[in-house]
Amino acid sequence: MTTLGSLFTGYGGLDMGVMTALDPSARVAWTSDIEAGPCELAATRWPDTPNLGDITAIDWANAEPVDIICGGSPCQDLSVAPQQATLAVRTLTETALRFGATS
Repeated sequence: MTTLGSLFTGYGGLDMGVMTALDPSARVAWTSDIEAGPCELAATRWPDTPNLGDITAIDWANAEPVDIICGGSPCQDLSVAPQQATLAVRTLTETALRFGATS
């Protein structure tokens, strides 16, 4: 069975989309979120799935290995909709550094 790990889980939409597209029988092995609402929703949606919590504090040596990792990093600092503006390179860099993303 294909296993999936979920970073910045939110409401789980990205995870469900990936599972639908790649393997509808896939199992979410773990989630990672710190916001109360999304954590509660994920616990309801996948009751036997552990939430590893804050991505910066996860001990990856103890996390179950997975076949697929999904992650939609928080985008509030990237949204330009309210300002009708363009993204600043500085903002993108700060977000990538904060969450350990690399290109």
